[in-house]
Amino acid sequence: MAGGLCRIVVRRHALARFRREGACRRARPVRPAGTALRRLVNKGKSDLGTRAIVAIALIGLAAVALWAGGLGFWLVIAAVALLMMAEWAGLSGASPREKRLAQYALVVPLAIMAPGLAAGPGFLALGLVIGAAFFIAAVTRKGQLAVGVVYSGLPVLALLALREHPSHGLLYTFWAMALVWVCDTGAYFAGRAIGGPRLAPLISPNKTWAGLIGGVACAGVFAAVLVVAFGLPVVLALATPVLAMLAQLGDLFESHLKRCAGVKDSGNLLPGHGGILDRLDGLVAVAPFAALLVLMAA
Repeated sequence: MAGGLCRIVVRRHALARFRREGACRRARPVRPAGTALRRLVNKGKSDLGTRAIVAIALIGLAAVALWAGGLGFWLVIAAVALLMMAEWAGLSGASPREKRLAQYALVVPLAIMAPGLAAGPGFLALGLVIGAAFFIAAVTRKGQLAVGVVYSGLPVLALLALREHPSHGLLYTFWAMALVWVCDTGAYFAGRAIGGPRLAPLISPNKTWAGLIGGVACAGVFAAVLVVAFGLPVVLALATPVLAMLAQLGDLFESHLKRCAGVKDSGNLLPGHGGILDRLDGLVAVAPFAALLVLMAA
């Protein structure tokens, strides 16, 4: 139109680069818009299946180790502690040499905790955990790496102390471990179903207040079932909601570490779940306080 008004001669079809009579014949069919969406849905289902398989395997391993107790239980959680130490070193920016040094330092108190072979879980092992942390701080000059020794070693000491309880070791250890899993499961489903305000959007955007309340409520119901069915002391049941909140704080703390390190997961050892720290961050916070409560109740 512009060329005609200004009497400018232009080549026909030069601007659009297609001919009117051939536009319909050469037009490609539009791809269905739902293809990408279907891929996302299928990927989500695949991830959910992977997470479920890994979770079942982890629960089975924990159940067998917990039931066996003694050296079997110690061997499993000591190995887990060394893996946790490795992931913590990665989050703190330690070199491979510093990571191995921290693991070697942690081996000493873990070996002392072996029930039946060494002193077992007690004040000697606690002192060695603290000593190993001071050693790492002095040698590497990295305080965060030294804190990782305590972070990885103290839960092992607490769980072993619970399991070695003379009369209710199996019940107390199951209570401390399972309340974290029940709380996480309740928080997940309550958060998905209810939604609402975010709990800590700058640290973990997916967590909601509804999830926190739902997780704490589920943990409380779980403790009440243990009281009725297995004779869990009432004082421990009353403390369970507080421990459930500690589990959520432990989760947020580990999320803060990952955000500071600029990573999504602490590791990739567990397909669909991330690293060991991603699965045990709540238990790390709960186990020492649970052991302390049992000791005080006794």
